[in-house]
Amino acid sequence: MFDIILTILVLIAIAFGHIPKFRMNRTTIAFVGASCFIISGVIDYEEAIKAIDMNTIVLLFSMMVINANFSVSGFFGLVSAKILKFADTPKKLLLLIIFLSGYMSAVLLNDTVVIMFTPIVLYIVLSVNRNPIPYLIGLGLSANIGSAMTPIGNPQNILIAGYSGLKFLGFLKPLFFVSTISMFFIYIVLSILYKREITSVKFVLERDIEYRIYKPLLIKSLVSVVIMIFLFLMEVDLSFAALIGASILLVTRRIKPERVFREVDWSLLVFFASLFIITGSVVVSGIDKKLFLIFENTIFQNFYYFSFFVAVFSNLVSNVPAVMIMSPIIKMAENSQIYWIVTAMSSTFAGNLTVIGSVANIIVVEIAKRKGVNISFFEFFKSGFIVTVITILFGSVWLSWLF
Repeated sequence: MFDIILTILVLIAIAFGHIPKFRMNRTTIAFVGASCFIISGVIDYEEAIKAIDMNTIVLLFSMMVINANFSVSGFFGLVSAKILKFADTPKKLLLLIIFLSGYMSAVLLNDTVVIMFTPIVLYIVLSVNRNPIPYLIGLGLSANIGSAMTPIGNPQNILIAGYSGLKFLGFLKPLFFVSTISMFFIYIVLSILYKREITSVKFVLERDIEYRIYKPLLIKSLVSVVIMIFLFLMEVDLSFAALIGASILLVTRRIKPERVFREVDWSLLVFFASLFIITGSVVVSGIDKKLFLIFENTIFQNFYYFSFFVAVFSNLVSNVPAVMIMSPIIKMAENSQIYWIVTAMSSTFAGNLTVIGSVANIIVVEIAKRKGVNISFFEFFKSGFIVTVITILFGSVWLSWLF
């Protein structure tokens, strides 16, 4: 009984993201929670260490190193300047932002994409005296949607790849079409809700996007990613392929390692390791078997029930903890590979429901706020709710037909 109570308390604390009167965030809560499981004897120390999936940690760290090098090289500024200059109307600009951020998030972590693109989108839109809100919302929504199609697009997909053993094409084949059509849904919804802003009236940028390019690093970063994707397509282990790509970039005479490592989100790595221990505790204590018996004849009856449950749970505790907690349950299900794909789709798309549904959304809103643009909870929700319902329903229909 103690292990169940402790699990519930830790999950509630992670869901809220803070504890009153304590300066604790989700990472510190997860770390302390994992320690409580060890100290109380629910899981012993050796089992806790073994519960940490190093393949996932290595993959996540390697992708952060690759993203850091792209950021330093000026890649995001270059791409934005070259592509967005062709957008001479609000409709074209919105469409380009949605698909550019979506497809780039499939190859690079969605959080990194919105960190780099949000200031650029603000700069462009404000320079032509347009309302930046629909473009920023489109950026956040599409970064989440696009990231769903690959195992390296977002943290929860990295987890799913580690748990399920699915390779790069295992994600891309069933989810590419879903994500692409869902990006069109984003465009349609925003065009209707902001029809006065999203018009065909031409505008001209008054000034060019300012950016600096470090050409040697840019070329090496591109070569590294090409090699990594080639290895993915050859079905080389994801973490090993990413490790090779990151290692290539760390062999340098010009860039100090500290500059790259400053861009690494060490807090997220600690969060993942802690959640692995919590999940391991759930398995050791047998809670996962009890939950599976409850869910076997309910959410596993069809894709729609399961997809809806994942979406709701992801919004209650956040998508990464949701995937981790559900992982031992999904492993017990028949045709678990199919449910992993549904989880990747639903947990990611569910992040678009509210501002706090995903880290990418929070990043967009916070950067915009610092620049004087306020996106309220309701302003985001009226677009996010419609997009979330439509895309999850469409994704469920498509995957149920496909499988």
